[in-house]
Amino acid sequence: MDLLIANLAHGFGVAFSLKNLAFCLLGCLIGTAIGVLPGIGPVATISLLLPITFGQEATTAIIMLAGIYYGAQYGGSTTSILLNLPGEVSSVVTTLEGYKMARNGRAGAALAVAAIGSFFAGTVGTVLVAASGPILTEVALSFGPWEYFSLMLLGLIISAVLAQGSVLKAIAMVVLGVGLGLVGTDVQTGQQRFTFGIPELSDGIGFVSIAMGMFGIAEIILNLERPEAREALKTKVGTLWLTKEEWKRATPSVLRGTALGSVLGILPGGGAALASFGSYMMERRMSKYGHEFGTGAIEGVAGPESANNAAAQTSFIPLLTLGIPANAVMALMVGALIIQGIQPGPRMVESQPDLFWGLIASMWIGNVMLLIINLPLIGMWVKLLEVPYRYLYPSILIFCAIGVYSLQNNVFDVYQTAMFGIFGYMCAKLRLEPAPMLIGFVLGPMMEEHLRRAMLLARGDPMVFLQRPISGVLLGIAAIALIAMLLPNLRKKKDEALAG
Repeated sequence: MDLLIANLAHGFGVAFSLKNLAFCLLGCLIGTAIGVLPGIGPVATISLLLPITFGQEATTAIIMLAGIYYGAQYGGSTTSILLNLPGEVSSVVTTLEGYKMARNGRAGAALAVAAIGSFFAGTVGTVLVAASGPILTEVALSFGPWEYFSLMLLGLIISAVLAQGSVLKAIAMVVLGVGLGLVGTDVQTGQQRFTFGIPELSDGIGFVSIAMGMFGIAEIILNLERPEAREALKTKVGTLWLTKEEWKRATPSVLRGTALGSVLGILPGGGAALASFGSYMMERRMSKYGHEFGTGAIEGVAGPESANNAAAQTSFIPLLTLGIPANAVMALMVGALIIQGIQPGPRMVESQPDLFWGLIASMWIGNVMLLIINLPLIGMWVKLLEVPYRYLYPSILIFCAIGVYSLQNNVFDVYQTAMFGIFGYMCAKLRLEPAPMLIGFVLGPMMEEHLRRAMLLARGDPMVFLQRPISGVLLGIAAIALIAMLLPNLRKKKDEALAG
């Protein structure tokens, strides 16, 4: 306990530096803004801002990117409640009850419970990251290449299983991501593979190019297809406080949402969106006021908003302790660390204590900042929505091209980004989720490295993965998760074939 307090004190010392505070505030402001603006989201924004982090210290860069991520969870609730317009995927659920509350004259209460629940959940999530980080790191240090390979394989399968839409499509995207990650020069043999004679691919496909193209450029094209229809709330926001009855109803929902989000945030492929949807369904079943859902139940705002913020915080646990991204945003964080020359994983606690503990401390500071800046700036965020998207996207595209080019001063990277942008657009039309592909791209090379090392140590015997207890258990869980999700699909196809 004393060691934890000492480490947190060190982290607050790092986070309270003027530069880190400024970038934490910048990240929170950007995150809130992109949470408010529909159709952008933290994944696209962070992918677009990755080149900016290249010239910053690693700790400062990650603090800013983290602020964007959890700031977006806060911002998304504002327009969901006031305009029935979710700025972020995880805020879709908030529109169901939040906008109804606003129409009933309780917009202020809905905004207040969203902010307070988010702050409480974010604080709990930060405490969990601080407490579990060193413990999981010690466990991870005892892992060999067999356990790491099995753990990463489990992460890929769960990310596919929990993805939206078809499981088979998600698995295909994971495999594609792993394949793209293997492009370049083989580390052991020095031979080039899958480069098709293109010298620019000898170092592999650029992570920033994939991220910007699949999420940034593709999202811009999709947004241009959608008509801009924004209905402003005619009623006043009213008092930003809750009645005694609302406090009584909201408190259990905040606690349940925080607990559920904290767990789902750790799971690969889980994250804030899954947590908010899961919390809403749980509240409908467990709340004493379930009959009010659909008419403006405060539980339907308190639970999901707490869940998505708790998940946003705890998704850092597998990244910081195991080096495994739990979702697309964490995969971008891995890319940002690799750009800085840092390999995420269990050694980070020892090799990068400033980054590890500074980031954890900055999360709590960021949550305080968000609580302070969000409610007073509601009017400004609503005004921001009045900016037509046709004025925003040209500047986004220009900054995107400049950012990609500035990394290596290579125009090929710009072409590469444009190609992935078109591919990302095609994936969206075919309902192929890009997040599993990005996670596969990040984990693929690491999986290959651990697989080769394990096979060398085992002298080519693949049964060693099942013979080692931890590795065998992880592979068993992966197999069960995959079978559990594939069986309903296979049974449905069989029934359709018999009916036909």
